[in-house]
Amino acid sequence: MVMNHRLDQILYRKEKSLPEKMLLFPLFLASLPYGWAVRARASLYSLGLLKKKRLPCPVISVGNITVGGTGKTPLVMALAKGLMERGIPTAILSRGYRGKKGSGPLVTDGRKIILSPEDSGDEPFLMAGALKGIPVLVGKDRFKNGELALGRFPLRGLLLDDGFQHLPLHRDLDILLIDSSIGFGDGHLLPRGILRESLTQLRRADFFLITKVEETQTYAPLESKLRRIHPSVPIFHSYYEPSGLIWPDGKIEPLPHLKGKRVFAISGIANPVYFSSLLRGCGMEVVEEMIFPDHHHYTPHHLISIKEKVKKVDWIVTTEKDMVKLKSLPLDPPHLLALRIEMKIQEEEEFYKKVMEVFE
Repeated sequence: MVMNHRLDQILYRKEKSLPEKMLLFPLFLASLPYGWAVRARASLYSLGLLKKKRLPCPVISVGNITVGGTGKTPLVMALAKGLMERGIPTAILSRGYRGKKGSGPLVTDGRKIILSPEDSGDEPFLMAGALKGIPVLVGKDRFKNGELALGRFPLRGLLLDDGFQHLPLHRDLDILLIDSSIGFGDGHLLPRGILRESLTQLRRADFFLITKVEETQTYAPLESKLRRIHPSVPIFHSYYEPSGLIWPDGKIEPLPHLKGKRVFAISGIANPVYFSSLLRGCGMEVVEEMIFPDHHHYTPHHLISIKEKVKKVDWIVTTEKDMVKLKSLPLDPPHLLALRIEMKIQEEEEFYKKVMEVFE
């Protein structure tokens, strides 16, 4: 766990020391065949040698070009609710992550949750619990799941969670997210860097959304790079807004409930530093932290380490995604709460005006 986290810290940094570059050189060699394979695949689809399937309704993809959490799932949730408010019912198609094979694709029909987190994966289960009236389906074959959703529910559109690299399915709108704090790392492909594809593939996007934007910072260099690659593309900006604290049973507490309290932050996400900064921004005193790799699976063994640290704090606070797994463990007091966050788009009216064009 520690080694993975340290390697992630190096990979995500834009600047690296000479010893770090030497350490990563074998990964650079491994990135060469990966890059060739990715470019060849994209070329086959762009030339029409590999065919895309088309569903009989608008399909909106939310994705990124880097590994790690840029905010795809929060945006999909915000989009699903925002479109519902505008009279556009949608369903969410997710590939899922570490879900069990053999389970049915329907995580929720919008009224009741059908699959467990073990069967569906972290993000699909989180979306199923937070969204009411919006079906969520999981599985590799998104065309098949899209047909299933359209046949069962009165939908006007479909949302692809993490769909930018899912080239077999035609999409009417590609929204690409970029984390303002990491950008594109140092511009290297996996496994040497954090890029899933070369930056030239940014041209496939219909518009960009820069996430985790702070009012006091400027993002001109990142936006200039985007303009050089894709000159005419619209660029929007978003930030996270904490909206409440969630008990394991789903009960919601207002944020001031933990203001001034000493908390122990536990997270298994791509950007744990940002999570801790959100807790501090809510007035909590983060006195202990435990960081795990993204999508970490918690077991009773982790209770030993957790119980050693909780003696110094009043509360344990985690992410909603981690709460799905942690709440099954027999944790003693202090109580366990999750921070609920919502994605807010600065140019919301203009953003939805662009999105709604695909339904006209």
